[in-house]
Order: sequence, then C-alpha cells, then structure tokens
Amino acid sequence: MPLISQYVFGFDDEPMESVIGKLLKEKNAFVSLAESCTGGYIAHKLTSIPGSSQYFDGSLITYSYDSKENFLGVKKETLEKYGAVSEECVLEMVKGVKQKFKTEYAIAVSGIAGPGGGTPDKPVGTVWISVSTPTETKAKKFFFHRSRIQNIEMSATAALNMLRMELIR
Repeated sequence: MPLISQYVFGFDDEPMESVIGKLLKEKNAFVSLAESCTGGYIAHKLTSIPGSSQYFDGSLITYSYDSKENFLGVKKETLEKYGAVSEECVLEMVKGVKQKFKTEYAIAVSGIAGPGGGTPDKPVGTVWISVSTPTETKAKKFFFHRSRIQNIEMSATAALNMLRMELIR
C-alpha cells in the first residue's frame, strides 16, 4: 500500500463514505455497525450516499449496558470488569453486530463524547473503535479533546478511516 493512501482517500470533494461505498461494492461486500457514543452518526454518513443499500446492511445504536448485552451479546462480566469504553467491549460489540447482520465487515464504537462522564482513567474524548474484516478484527483507542459534537464527528471519521484502510489492504 503506498504511503499516500494513509492520507489521501479521494478526489476533489468526494467524502470518505462515498469512497468506502465504492470499495465495498468492488468487493461485493456489506458492512454493519454497532454505535454507542456516535449515536447513529456513522450510519447517517454511510446512508447519505445514493446507492448505499448495495453495501450497507444495518446498524444498532447500543447506548446502554443492557442494549449492548441484549442486542450484541456483550458479556455482563466484560462490562462490569472493563466498562463500555474498553477494547474488550468494542471487540465483543463488533463480533456481535457482524454475526447479527451476517456481514463481511463491521464497525463498533464506544466512547465518552462529553462534556461530562469522564474519569481520570477514561477522560472525556476517550473512544474505542473496532473494525472487523473477513479475516481479522482490530481495535484502537483514540483521544479527542473537543466539544461533544466534534468528538462524535471525529469518532465517526476515525471509524470510517479504519474501515477504509482495511478495504485498501
């Protein structure tokens, strides 16, 4: 993969979600989402592109512990031991959403958008993102120190870029 691919994803004003759509269509693949702190914003971005039904299957907004457990199969023990904003949680979230929708690719996001809710160990702006492909699953921790809306937007962009980087590998 050329180094420039890490930084350049399209031409002119082409949004990243459009590029992702093209890449998924080339692979004849679908993506599903499990969103917590982004509250459906990633799904909104993907579905704002015409023809997204050719590569986007569905999304679950699992904001509470209960919804993560009941809809995604996140273990209660995981939530109690590590919390929702953890690598362990997003790995279980992405596994659950990928199985539920039976997609080749999946994204899971959980974080603290702010302005409240942070702790010394997990300050506002802490976000865990996981991307699952047909062959592997990765998780990465991010820190965004902006307003609530900016943290949500930056989380969505980071998640989509993680997926894009996997699609071009």
